[in-house]
Amino acid sequence: MKYDLVVIGSGPGGYVAAIRAAQLKMNVAVIERENLGGICLNWGCIPTKSLLKSAQVYDYFNHAEEYGIILEGGAKPDFEKIIQRSRGVADGMSKGIQFLFKKNKIDVIEGFGKLLAPGKIEVEKDGKKSTVEADHIILATGARSKELPHIKQDGKKIIGYRQAMTLPKQPKSLLVMGSGAIGSEFAAFYNSIGTEVTLVEFLPNIVPVEDEEVSKQLERNFKKSKIKVLTDSSVESVDTSGNLCKVKIKTPKGEVEVEAEIVLSAVGVTPNIENIGLEQLKIELDKGKIKVDEFYKTNVKGVYAIGDIVGGPALAHVASAEGITCVEKIAGLNPQAVDYKNIPGCTYTNPEVASVGMTEKAAVEAGYEIKVGKFPFSASGKASASGQKDGFVKLIFDAKYGELLGAHMIGANVTEMIAEMVVARKLETTGHELIKSIHPHPTMSEAIMEAAAAAYGEVIHL
Repeated sequence: MKYDLVVIGSGPGGYVAAIRAAQLKMNVAVIERENLGGICLNWGCIPTKSLLKSAQVYDYFNHAEEYGIILEGGAKPDFEKIIQRSRGVADGMSKGIQFLFKKNKIDVIEGFGKLLAPGKIEVEKDGKKSTVEADHIILATGARSKELPHIKQDGKKIIGYRQAMTLPKQPKSLLVMGSGAIGSEFAAFYNSIGTEVTLVEFLPNIVPVEDEEVSKQLERNFKKSKIKVLTDSSVESVDTSGNLCKVKIKTPKGEVEVEAEIVLSAVGVTPNIENIGLEQLKIELDKGKIKVDEFYKTNVKGVYAIGDIVGGPALAHVASAEGITCVEKIAGLNPQAVDYKNIPGCTYTNPEVASVGMTEKAAVEAGYEIKVGKFPFSASGKASASGQKDGFVKLIFDAKYGELLGAHMIGANVTEMIAEMVVARKLETTGHELIKSIHPHPTMSEAIMEAAAAAYGEVIHL
């Protein structure tokens, strides 16, 4: 079999690259060892949002009286059905990729893909091997849950994110190691349905990549929800010999021991680059990831890499953008390189967190003289009417030119609002232009206009 392009991996980088290549009249095949859609659609972004939606619905029921609704007998979560719904959503999305591949005449080759030589791939399935040839090969093999050397996952008591989505029963207690997006989202989900949750973060703030004010606000919300948060702390050991895990944690106040039914390791991800032929072709690595140029070419002609296996944020939308850019360059178009300074990040906790660009600390450290505008949702009419007043919008501008350096939000539905800030930064919008851009009333998005106005001393509703 010979193709113009073969993509190894069908996650949000791989499947998007394949479809774009088919649109550009290439003859395309995708090699996938498991489920179409990769981790994101099957074990990451999509099914976790399903879990969190169930948690949100349950939360609404618990606060129904605040909205004037009387529920006799109350509500209770059915953990098994919540998990079933999540898996159903994931399965539906995976079937959607099958439809898109068929529509775009993309061949799907089931099995494990390994580079044999430039332009040649070995595919192994059920012990049988075959060979596929291609003018161009994109590696999009993604990543998996990272394991700490002294705390190995056993899939039962010490688990990764995959097991956290399919536990046979709801744990009474859960300890989460790591407070990035994965750790914080699972902490929020399990806490919301009644599990006793402890969240341990090695760094001084939870969601440590976020602006410090956002991190502090989320920590307050977590503690208000009865999540036990330990920052500046590290898990030293986990004893799984008894019914409960005995977890020794080093904290600023000394060592403590916490018992939990399940320990979730959410300390990052590890790229899937083993046994895919990198050594055989002498493909260069950089800090444990595949080294590529700005259009994702490796040092081997005709071999490219995108997504979690290259440098940059391990995010689905980044992988998709990289895949499109890579394919358009292969096709002879003139795409812009991905702007890694304008990548939005979203964490789907309650309240949600979203950001793009520099934090206040980073802007100051970079030498900017800044203007900072902040508008709390407690002053928003829509937020008050929705009963979602926690959080704020914070915008950071360069005082000299008015450039929007960063946008940071925490509150209900802010993950739907951050795209405006990405576009604004792409178009080099200034603070004054944001102020004069009329936002609809009443909406949560008005807080963006108000935060910009606050930076320049023009805020009306605060």
